[in-house]
Amino acid sequence: MRALDVNKVPLRIGGAFVESLGEHIDVTDPSTGDVLARVPRATNEEVDRAVAAAQAAFAEWSATPVVERVHRMFPYATLLEKHKEELARLVSQENGKSLPDARAEVRRGIELVEFACGMPTLLMGDSLEEIARGIDSQTFRQPLGVCAGITPFNFPCMVPLWMYPIAIAAGNTFVLKPSQLTPLSAVRATELFYECKFPAGVLNVVHGEKDAVEALILHRAVRAVSFVGSSSVARHVQRLAVEQHKRVQALGGAKNHLVVMPDGVNALTLDAVMSSAFGGAGERCLAGSVVVAVGEAGDKLVAMLREECSRLKLGPALEEDTGMGPVISAQAKTRIEGYIEEGERSGFDVVCDGRKASTPNPNGTFLGPTIFDRVDPTSRLAREEIFGPVLSVIRAPDLESAIGVANGSAYGNAASIFTQSGAAARTFASKIQAGMVGINIGVAAPMAFFPFGGVKDSLFGDLRMHGKDGVAFYTQQKVTITRW
Repeated sequence: MRALDVNKVPLRIGGAFVESLGEHIDVTDPSTGDVLARVPRATNEEVDRAVAAAQAAFAEWSATPVVERVHRMFPYATLLEKHKEELARLVSQENGKSLPDARAEVRRGIELVEFACGMPTLLMGDSLEEIARGIDSQTFRQPLGVCAGITPFNFPCMVPLWMYPIAIAAGNTFVLKPSQLTPLSAVRATELFYECKFPAGVLNVVHGEKDAVEALILHRAVRAVSFVGSSSVARHVQRLAVEQHKRVQALGGAKNHLVVMPDGVNALTLDAVMSSAFGGAGERCLAGSVVVAVGEAGDKLVAMLREECSRLKLGPALEEDTGMGPVISAQAKTRIEGYIEEGERSGFDVVCDGRKASTPNPNGTFLGPTIFDRVDPTSRLAREEIFGPVLSVIRAPDLESAIGVANGSAYGNAASIFTQSGAAARTFASKIQAGMVGINIGVAAPMAFFPFGGVKDSLFGDLRMHGKDGVAFYTQQKVTITRW
């Protein structure tokens, strides 16, 4: 029997899936309100056991040649590929995102495992002979020890795969704490991991909320902490980890700006903006939540967006023709509706009101796409992370003003420009304060071999996720200076 065949979501400690003795809470399907499973709040003793299992496995695993480590990663990538549709359906069911979005998420996750398979090359150091007379020098990359990952609800399969394949291929062991809202796909991926003959304790899974997170961060044996979530929590995670003298990479929130120039208003831009703003119901750290329309671009683009939103089908996540699924929970829906009400009170032009969208299931947490035009760039609607299907349109007279609007944000995760002008694109890329920049790209998500992360209040820590930054984060350099 697979772990997910039972109602209670298990922990993974060392060599087995085990049932937690902690209190259990419901995991619900946002499309229907049905209870999918019950996830535990792991006890401190269970967290300690998981870390101890990882620590016990570290000595042998770190001494395993890197080529042998990736010999297990190759079949893991193959097995994930074989089960990609099953994983995508789990993501859709627990998270509410449409099947195309879920399939793209799983595909991106597999790419991270494929990247980790290149660890023999990625771990290579440098060497130089005769740095002084008769003296040579070399650098090596070595694993840290036990690493922990705390992941969000919005990419429940992909974000864990940002972390543990790289960490483990580099010779570390790992304890994963998935979101308590969406633990099912992460646990299933862990089952598949152990089908590839990895030693017991290399990957462990605990569940819970704040108590479990802090127990991991404060544990003396944990050497590094990776986190993705809101900026307020990322700041807290960074502070706790630094106080414990641990490495930390904590990716926070975003308010991503899409600058549309007059020569960039076309069908491709419309598709990109719609996908960026409303893909995954806007619950993405790369969601385009503000369009800055330059000059005459505004009127034409807003009319196109209004028409396209009227055609976007709201529906259950698992239906193939669904354009947008529900938001994650009733609490999230209420919070997002509060921002819509504030936009109305502020007198911004209501282009589309998602509260009036037809609800396919009254027990689901559905909210249609919402667009406000002529939004004040100093308003809460324009400055705060809403994390839902709400798009604000700000008007700007020229490119410099548009860049000023975007750079006025406390966040700096991603930003994009839509234009046919190379000069405008170059100016934007040079001056925009964002970690990831798109040119005629709605979601500026880098591939696995490039780093993912922002600036300002979007990143807490120095090194970003995956790519060479990910390898650097999960390893420490040693320099040898040798005289013969």
